[in-house]
Amino acid sequence: MNLIGTIITVAVLFDFFVHGLADFLNIRILREDLPKAFCGVYNKRKYKKSQEYLRAVTKFQFITSSFHILVFFCFWFGKGFPFIDQYFRSWNFGPIITGLFFIGSLLICSAFLHLPFQLFSTFVIEEHFGFNNTNWKTFLMDMVKYFFLTIVLGLPLLSSILFLFEYAGTNAWWLAWISATFFLLAVQYIAPTWIMPLFNKFIILEEGELKNAIMSYAHSIKFPLDNVMVMDGSRRSDKSNAFFTGFGKNKRIVLYDTLIKQNTTKQLLAVIAHEMGHYKKKHILQMTAISIAQSGIVFFILSICITNPNLFNAFFMEHRSVYAGLIFFVFLYSPATFFMDILFNIISRRNEYKADEFAVKTTVNPEALADALKKISMNNFANLTPHPLYVFLNYSHPPILERIRHILK
Repeated sequence: MNLIGTIITVAVLFDFFVHGLADFLNIRILREDLPKAFCGVYNKRKYKKSQEYLRAVTKFQFITSSFHILVFFCFWFGKGFPFIDQYFRSWNFGPIITGLFFIGSLLICSAFLHLPFQLFSTFVIEEHFGFNNTNWKTFLMDMVKYFFLTIVLGLPLLSSILFLFEYAGTNAWWLAWISATFFLLAVQYIAPTWIMPLFNKFIILEEGELKNAIMSYAHSIKFPLDNVMVMDGSRRSDKSNAFFTGFGKNKRIVLYDTLIKQNTTKQLLAVIAHEMGHYKKKHILQMTAISIAQSGIVFFILSICITNPNLFNAFFMEHRSVYAGLIFFVFLYSPATFFMDILFNIISRRNEYKADEFAVKTTVNPEALADALKKISMNNFANLTPHPLYVFLNYSHPPILERIRHILK
């Protein structure tokens, strides 16, 4: 094994070990005593069940990640990459079509390997703890729709990247960056009206006390809002949430139907104020800009590494190609991805605090937001006392108790 192969091996094992350690510490720190802030919200039986849910999910995730790492190393050192490459090269379709078949076959194999775990998670774990509302028809239709979207959206983008790195020379990286940026913005723009409705039903929030309160609040903070959408989240799960999506004329604030059932008007208004806070504080624009900048860096580094012979030697490849180099670079870039994910989470947690502050200042009702977050945490079986290392590695939102303390201050 050469240096690049060693770097990839160490990076994969390091990621697995660190996240495994965080999972272990996260489970070990669990205590039977209910935090005082949740007294009157949780009962002892439900709190114990939430901890059982965390243990079950953590154990399952460890088994899943262990299996995938084992398969990856067996495939790698069993020379699976050159085998598939030789097979599709024998078709003589040219570098672009061959690359699409090569990458597509790897993605399809990965999806099939993940399928049993996805089925177990949905129909065993989530079902056992009372969350799952997904039936087999919905599950299968979701798979078909995801496959359709991958073909319609992913195929043109991947084809353009392969074409540019195959024929555009030194200009390839910035042309690919521009293409990926347009793709990202286009998907964000069409997602609320074209993509998301493929999976869920969205209706305009009906007239009444809640809608009047939201529209009045939006007007008071000069937030351009035509309607609030309600999503049938209960179609798949009893978990609840709210989110902001899209931009321009296609921006939407969405409430899960489960969230509306579980909260009062004041609590729902506080949640909406938090989501509007992200918009007013330009958090969506900020994260989009960071993602675009990061993709530019990635494409530039890719242009340097994609033809490196050591990269192909590490995977036992006899022939160098753009499409294989693209896949291998993803593995090589994994150490940077590890630290970039941590950085994104740090920024995201900071933004959540700022959105909470915005909601509290503009609604002048910190208790409503705190109570809404307590209900969401309880109904989703959120971990109330996560280990700091687990938070550092995985949390895009601050731990719920820290958010509540910050809100009530």
